[in-house]
Amino acid sequence: FGIESHGKLLVENEEVTLKKMFDHFDNFEHWGLFEGSPKGYFVEQADGTERHLTDITGEKATNFLKECQPDQPWCLSVSFNAPHAQDGDPRFYMWPQSEDGLYENDIISDPINSGAAFFESLPKFIRESENRVRWHTRFDTPENYQRNRKGLYRMVSGVDRNVGRIIETLEQLSFKNNTVILFASDHGMYYGERGLSDCWQLNEESIRIPLIICDPRTEGGSRAAIEEMVLNIDLAPTILALAGLPMPESIQGQNLLPLIEETVDDWRDEFFCEHRFDHPGIAKSEGVRTERWKYIRYFEQNPIYEELYDLESDPHESQNLAGDPNATAQLTDMRLRCTELSRMAASS
Repeated sequence: FGIESHGKLLVENEEVTLKKMFDHFDNFEHWGLFEGSPKGYFVEQADGTERHLTDITGEKATNFLKECQPDQPWCLSVSFNAPHAQDGDPRFYMWPQSEDGLYENDIISDPINSGAAFFESLPKFIRESENRVRWHTRFDTPENYQRNRKGLYRMVSGVDRNVGRIIETLEQLSFKNNTVILFASDHGMYYGERGLSDCWQLNEESIRIPLIICDPRTEGGSRAAIEEMVLNIDLAPTILALAGLPMPESIQGQNLLPLIEETVDDWRDEFFCEHRFDHPGIAKSEGVRTERWKYIRYFEQNPIYEELYDLESDPHESQNLAGDPNATAQLTDMRLRCTELSRMAASS
């Protein structure tokens, strides 16, 4: 059972593929792009009242669980729309009524690298990008910043509450002790950092996401933070391993279970990333991140614009070393490695 969250179904041969992926697929989302889907987060009910989409999604998930049989394996994939902003609505961040008042008296700290001088140091194509256009609508004044960040946090809290509902249902149905939960997000986000909003670049704010794996069968119920590089492409092979299914040779990611179980010594120490979305206000880019270094290049700019960061001494990517003579050797190495990995990705 799958619940779609984000408008466009980015799968090849959509109709055939979805039938292979899910017995039931629900594409009820807030963009209003599918038949019967709402335009916005508040969904009118048959009795004329409104409910928040987050609560509707959570209820659909728990209803599915209640229909499952104890002796029948199942897989549930839920993608909450929240905390995506609602473009076209001046409120942008709209939360369920249950979260009214949360964080009202809190003061959200200013984002990193949000000063005017830092923004002016960025290249013109970023200063005039879609990221800056959206910044003006959401974070351009202290009042907008505080209001929208608090709205976002309320939306996250609404998701958290509904994840709790799902876990409570697992407990009530005696499924919890035999159910593995994977919690992640689709992408990172600028919330005023670098004077920008949304995502689409390869800075840390944009590419980092949360990942929590809860396996109740883990001995002793231990908790640990893993420092190794883990990617979203690792989720599919991990789920296959949990289900005891074979791994296709074409799969790109790595099974995380040996890493979790501490039975593997050799793990990735770098990865290639790219953003090739066609949009006049979003420059395409590609890059490499190692344990210490980050290299980014906007390959369609003339001349090509490059960024190099030492994440060990500069975790917020405040100082671009691409023009530093002392970093020439490192820049050359990262540039060549990016080209190599880009070619490998194109041929795979």
